[in-house]
Amino acid sequence: MIEVRKANREDIPDIVDFQKQMAQETEDFSLNDQKINLGVKAVFGDPEKGFYMVSVIESKVVASMMITPEWSDWRNGHFLWIQSLYVIPEFRKKGVFRKMFQYVKQVVVESENYLGLRLYVEENNKNAMDVYTNVGMRDSYYKMFEWIDES
Repeated sequence: MIEVRKANREDIPDIVDFQKQMAQETEDFSLNDQKINLGVKAVFGDPEKGFYMVSVIESKVVASMMITPEWSDWRNGHFLWIQSLYVIPEFRKKGVFRKMFQYVKQVVVESENYLGLRLYVEENNKNAMDVYTNVGMRDSYYKMFEWIDES
């Protein structure tokens, strides 16, 4: 049975480990241990940054995702962004993300302040896109751009 819950500080080591694995797997990038530890802890220290959700199977944390709010002046409410999603490989295709998505979707449905859910996906990650489509999400007409200070 998959249990979905809001993460707590005891989950920080798992979340940090998941983020390191995801960066390596998706971008062949090694995260700086100090930065990722501080970054994850910062979310727990400041609710305005968002919150983490985890999935637990038989007392083992098998997935996590960060939820961050984005204010929409056009709609006078918040979208929730799904970010930093990671499911341990052996637990993929077992309904873990679907259960997490349904949980957060219900939070939106029951709230007067939340408008919907958004996420971004690496443009070549067809498997992830198929998963997101299968839970009822659709491709947006927005394209994402970024600038990063690499200094």
